[in-house]
Amino acid sequence: MSVDALFDGRFFLIAGPCVLEDDALNMRIGEALADLHVKTGVPIVFKASFDKANRSKAGAARGPGIDAGLRLLERVGSATGLPLLTDVHEAQQTVAVGEVCDVLQIPAFLSRQTDLVEAAARTGRAVNIKKGQWMAPEDMAGAVAKARAAGAGAVAVTERGTLLGYGDLVVDMRSFVRMREATAAAVIFDGTHSVQRPGRADGASGGDPQFIQPLVLAAMAAGADALFLEVHPQPERAPSDGSNMLSLDRLPALLDRVLDVRAAALQESRESERAGAR
Repeated sequence: MSVDALFDGRFFLIAGPCVLEDDALNMRIGEALADLHVKTGVPIVFKASFDKANRSKAGAARGPGIDAGLRLLERVGSATGLPLLTDVHEAQQTVAVGEVCDVLQIPAFLSRQTDLVEAAARTGRAVNIKKGQWMAPEDMAGAVAKARAAGAGAVAVTERGTLLGYGDLVVDMRSFVRMREATAAAVIFDGTHSVQRPGRADGASGGDPQFIQPLVLAAMAAGADALFLEVHPQPERAPSDGSNMLSLDRLPALLDRVLDVRAAALQESRESERAGAR
């Protein structure tokens, strides 16, 4: 099944490390995700960034860069057969990324950057636009319209929490329905960035990973179409976002619970529709 078809209504998972590391680590995660796909039948897209261009500190680890990063992604895709997703930060990156990756992702901070959104869309690849932390769900309609008008293969939007004050995020569970109604796009829940605590005094983001599971399950019950989760075998050693990542060994059990909740939510929706039709 193509990524475009996934964005048209089927449940799927986007997962991988925050930033690309060495081949051994990337392959370890990619192979675990490919095995999980085989065991569950859930379509999985491998996600990793070649550049974390919005790090708080100038000296923070950013990743291997676009040229080396795309080679690393190609090797994961070839070895696992998984579709690939990565972030783009500048319009001039989109052509090269579109030659390798199935999905181009627009970071939340850049979700209103018209030139970037349109350049990603012109590759003809699927585009996932993360909702800015300051934006209402309905505000994403403009970004989606830009991508569609520029020729994106398919478009999805991702909820990743809304800023509360200066150092916390909250997830409004109404957002999934509201954003779907406003954009007519698949709505993904980012269960790991939503537990970040941005803007610590030392310049690094913190996080509350113990809340990943309850938020993910609540999002599924509230109507999210798909999930985005950053995973790592040793989050404490990850060069970026380790404080809010899910340990890779916890992913299979969480996905089992997600599928149970999703099935129950769909059953409830069907029963409500039948009752309304009487």
